[in-house]
Amino acid sequence: MPSSNLLSPDKLRDFVLLNKVSDNTPEIEKKLSLIRRDTVTKPVIFVGTGTCGMIAGAGETLQSIRNYLSEKAIDAEIVEVGCIGLCSQEPLVDIQLPGKRRISFTKITAPRVESLLDEVLNSALPDGQVLGQYPHPHLEAWEGVRMLSEMPFFRLQNRIVLSNCGIINPFSIEEYIARGGYKSLTRVLRNYSSEKVCNIIEESGLRGRGGGGFPTGKKWKTALSADADERFLICNGDESDPGAFMDRALFEGDPHKIIEGVAIAAYAINARKAYIYVRAEYTLAVDRLKKGISQATEAGLLGHNILNSGYNLTIQVREGAGAFVCGEETALISSLEGKRGTPRPKPPFPAVRGLFGKPTVVNNVETLANVPAILGNGPLWFSGTGTETSKGTKVFALAGKINNTGLVEVSMGTSLYDLIFHIAGGVREGKRIKAVQLGGPSGSCLPEQLLDVKIDYEALQEAGTIMGSGGLVVMDEDTCMVDIAMFFTDFLQRESCGKCIPCREGSRRMHEILENITRRPVSESGHETLERFKGVMQLENLAGVIRDTSLCGLGQTAPNPLISALKYFREEFEEHIFDRKCRANVCKDLRVFYIDIEKCTGCTACAKKCPTTAIIGSPRNPHFIIEDKCIGCGICYDVCKFVAVFVR
Repeated sequence: MPSSNLLSPDKLRDFVLLNKVSDNTPEIEKKLSLIRRDTVTKPVIFVGTGTCGMIAGAGETLQSIRNYLSEKAIDAEIVEVGCIGLCSQEPLVDIQLPGKRRISFTKITAPRVESLLDEVLNSALPDGQVLGQYPHPHLEAWEGVRMLSEMPFFRLQNRIVLSNCGIINPFSIEEYIARGGYKSLTRVLRNYSSEKVCNIIEESGLRGRGGGGFPTGKKWKTALSADADERFLICNGDESDPGAFMDRALFEGDPHKIIEGVAIAAYAINARKAYIYVRAEYTLAVDRLKKGISQATEAGLLGHNILNSGYNLTIQVREGAGAFVCGEETALISSLEGKRGTPRPKPPFPAVRGLFGKPTVVNNVETLANVPAILGNGPLWFSGTGTETSKGTKVFALAGKINNTGLVEVSMGTSLYDLIFHIAGGVREGKRIKAVQLGGPSGSCLPEQLLDVKIDYEALQEAGTIMGSGGLVVMDEDTCMVDIAMFFTDFLQRESCGKCIPCREGSRRMHEILENITRRPVSESGHETLERFKGVMQLENLAGVIRDTSLCGLGQTAPNPLISALKYFREEFEEHIFDRKCRANVCKDLRVFYIDIEKCTGCTACAKKCPTTAIIGSPRNPHFIIEDKCIGCGICYDVCKFVAVFVR
């Protein structure tokens, strides 16, 4: 909503940020209620236009809605929102009619817009497209429609960081403020010293959500106590784990929460300049962040003498090139300084000597998103959730072979089993789960029998994995664990900065060994066979050397996927090495195709498509595959209309 239609930035600052809401006139209260959409005077249509929604067709859906309203001359408001987390059901469209609760509809592609609006604007509901409705004590409920909170996907969640995502307009600072935003920053600037803020965060038990789990308050205190004339705060949004999209969704759905968290953290360490480091590929996130910073500066919440407190702060968005290694804090700092993104030895740690040689705190996006709620509700409120050593909640990006992919937030202490089977809806097509990759490329693969482990830093470490930033990939029975290990080692050796030899050469050698055991020895000599087995014998020792001698966290954790796969799925490696067999039929060089002569009609379709002319036979007679010429591409399997081609 444009500011001129409701409250100017000055009015919002005066009435909301200075905690004068209780003194507001009925007119101001009514305007704030309209901003929150407690009541609406005309239909409001919400469209999820986060990246996941846009990929699913939300852009076309949005345009179809605009065309519909224009053609029928209907006075309605269109609001773009971020992703609520249920990415598998995009495009999502919510509608709120005057006097009625907001209701959500699933998979509304452009062709479905007209029928949806025809029915809902006439207070009817289309069959099969209703997801759920939002609760509201003063609005009429839709009869026979469940609450969104009653859905299995949302029932076990505890949404603190994601509380606004998919709900509010990310372009509107008014709506964020009207829902209590920036009150924590106001309280901090008016009532607390920097030391007090650090103490509150330390008392809350908040730990870094970027992977390491270091106590946030302790890190802040280290930077604050360092002897320096300048300090910096960096928000690390360089999200480059395959399958992870937590930071992107937060930036796109609730940018002002990140901005407020950055401002509070900067004040806590007495920094006057802060940076938000974002991947350049996140164009939508960058646009919304820059818009939010501009709005906050215009409203006097950033810049010079914020709220007459004497505190000055500027926040800059810096776009990274997408290098995985720049997720490591010292490499990120090098990138911000305009240098090549390579890690630095620690100590000294960045909190003592970081950006431009000054004390610098680097915090993950999710870590900072927790800060406004902690300052608003108190440290005991936050520490009351979670386990003894891991407080609060954790956001996960669920991907892989599950029914409900998306973004979820659960209390620490929730089991992986509940996360996968009760929230994510279990494995697709009723197949059996084989493993869960947790912690990104540097994490580990946990087998099915360990899914009862709790989401807790220490518990996961005991199980042989790490929390990581929150990427979680589920693999079913059709997954080859050797292929998975090879994928991650390939990714890590490509992303290595090359500064230290163990990581640069060791990760490349690991990948070469894995490639060798997934390759059919058609033309392999005796010497090459000996070299292959020698490499296999050294694989575990090589992984240990890389882990123990690499310079930074990327190299030290690079062997984790391989080590865990060897630990829990050794029999698959042995099958690849000794039997030259891939039980999942994923490794192409180990697949052996044959034709059932009883089913083959001699249509010649497979022979015509075979890239190596490995299929022989005459028309209308059974065909045969020459095994030595077959490269296992599977084209014959795909083109056969008579299901005569099989793989063993």
